[in-house]
Formats: sequence, C-alpha cells, structure tokens
Amino acid sequence: MDSLKLNILGMARYRGKVGQLSFILHRLAGLGTLLFLAVHILDTSTVYFFPSLYEHAIEIYRSTPFMIGEIALVFFVIYHGVNGARIAIFDLFAPDRWNVETQRKSAIWSLVIAILIWLPAAFMMGRSLLVNNFGL
Repeated sequence: MDSLKLNILGMARYRGKVGQLSFILHRLAGLGTLLFLAVHILDTSTVYFFPSLYEHAIEIYRSTPFMIGEIALVFFVIYHGVNGARIAIFDLFAPDRWNVETQRKSAIWSLVIAILIWLPAAFMMGRSLLVNNFGL
C-alpha cells in the first residue's frame, strides 16, 4: 500500500518539465475521451427506449458550450493518438534513445503535429458553431 501511495504522490508532484506536462496532457486527453465515450454510449442507448430523451440530449449537444467542448474533444483525441504513437515508437523501436533531451524534443513535436492536424477540424467546427448558433 505504501508503494501505491508513493507512486500517486510522485505523479502529482509538479516538476515543471516538458515531459511531465506531456504526461499530464496525455492522461487528461485519455480521461476526457473516455468520459465522452461513456456519455455517448449512454445517450445513444436512449434512442430505442426513450426517443424523446434522445432528442432532448441532441438539443443540449447543439448548444454553444457543448460545441466548444466538442472542438476541445477533437484536439484531445488527436493529441492522445499522436502522443501515444510517439511513446510506442520509442518503446518499440528506439528504447536506447529514450533520454531527457530526445523526450523533450519529441514531446514538443507531438504537440505541434497534433495542433497542425487539429486546426482544420477546429476551423470547420468553429465555423459551424458560428453559423448555426449565432447566424453569422
């Protein structure tokens, strides 16, 4: 039990390096995606049993805060995938190159790649938000 407590406290202590920020963002992205999937499965299951409840949920999802959250969710999914691929590549093909400097550079590159992939989707989704919710 002491080792579990030590591990949790060690993960929670902020050291201010790129690797820890990458670690935290990767975990938050995974948890955000998991939360979305759980809610999505729950609300989709209401289609058959409670159609009016499903229609109400869809109205809520078309609101501005949920659409902004959806834009963030797309970034989380993309970042989680890109960062996970980075980790897998190092673990599988280059474990001897897994040092602080290489990790720092690759973490920055994975963030940049995720943002570049996300920007077109964010633009399209943001445009849809402005058109449908604000009539612009």
